[in-house]
This record gives sequence, C-alpha cells and structure tokens, in this order.
Amino acid sequence: MSPVLEAPPRLARANGHVLPPPPPPTGGGDGPDGDPSPRRTAFDNAVLATLFFIGAETMLFSGLVFSFWILRLAAPAWPPPLQPRLPLGLTALNTAVLLASSFAMAAGLRAIQTGRAGAVRRLAAAAGLGALFVCVQGYEWVRLIGFGLTAASGAYGTTFYTLIGAHGLHVLGAILWLGVTLRLAARGRFADGRTAGLRACALYWHFVVALWPILYVSVYLL
Repeated sequence: MSPVLEAPPRLARANGHVLPPPPPPTGGGDGPDGDPSPRRTAFDNAVLATLFFIGAETMLFSGLVFSFWILRLAAPAWPPPLQPRLPLGLTALNTAVLLASSFAMAAGLRAIQTGRAGAVRRLAAAAGLGALFVCVQGYEWVRLIGFGLTAASGAYGTTFYTLIGAHGLHVLGAILWLGVTLRLAARGRFADGRTAGLRACALYWHFVVALWPILYVSVYLL
C-alpha cells in the first residue's frame, strides 16, 4: 500500500506574483506558545530601595565626617588638654566583632540561597555580634562620661558623640531589621528562593559595618 502524500501548501498570489509563506508567530497570541516570556528586572524593588537609602546615608555621614575634620584642623590641639583619651585597644577589639558579624551575615545569606543548613544560626550570630558591638560602645560611653567627656565638652566631645552616636543608632536599626528578617527565615519565608528582603537587609548590614572602620580611623586613631 503506497503512502499518502500530502499536497504542498498553496502559496498565495498577489498581482500575479507568488508570496512567501507567513513567518511563524513570535509572540502576542492567545495560546501559551504565543505569550512572550516575562523580562526579569536587574534589581528587586527591595534591593533597589535599599541602594537609594544607602546613597542618602552616605551623603549624611560624608557631611558629618567633613565637619569633624574641619573642626579638628581648626583646633590648636586635638584632643584638647585635660580631656580623656579614647579607648583604642577595646575599640579595636570591638571593630573586629563588628567585622565578624558581616562575615556571619554573608554566610547566612549564602546558606539560604544554596539551601544549606545552618542559615538561621549564622544570621543569629550576625545579630548577636552586632548587639555585642553596641553594648561595648555603651560601656565605653559610660566610662568616658564618668571621666568628664560629655557632649558639652566643646568640639571634641560634640563631634565624638555625634559621629559615633549616629553610627550606633544605625547599627541598632540594622539589628532590628535583621531581627525581623531572622524571624521570617526561621519560619521558612525565604526557602522558595525569593530572598529579596534578606538580600536588602544584608546589603544595609554590610554598609553599617563598612562605615565603622572609616569612623574608627578618623576619630580614634588619627
């Protein structure tokens, strides 16, 4: 039995000329094959908003640091005579604590994105190290106030408490944000791969950590 041959498609004619067959559909039809694939944005909204916020915070601290250096360079002696000296050794150890929290945050984010165990534990370690940093800073402040260094002690005390206090408030805000994110992570919120909120929190955490060495060198060491 001979196979049945299908007739070739008839080509349309216009003004006596043969027209080529129509091209295959490229999207926009009613069927699933006709729908164009959605384009993925370069940044999630939460991450993009955090980047804009970090830009504003960078301008704020740039102004504070420049104001500090203007007052310092104009002063005849820095630190002024009879003013207590800042605790360099303890603050250096506290700096290492804050830097370690950034590594713990990065490890927790990486663990969630790759599905490994221990992500919540690493995020909790980052929050704990950040809280320890704030507690040590508070202990330093109590000792300095007891030694006579207050915000009313001239430009030396004013710039110190303004710069270090502003950073401390930002660390507290980052800890609160991380606390909420940590609770969501413990409930499995980011297990489905939608980690934009966690990545935004990690981005801000790294910002406040990276800001501290600049302040430590400017205020404590130089």
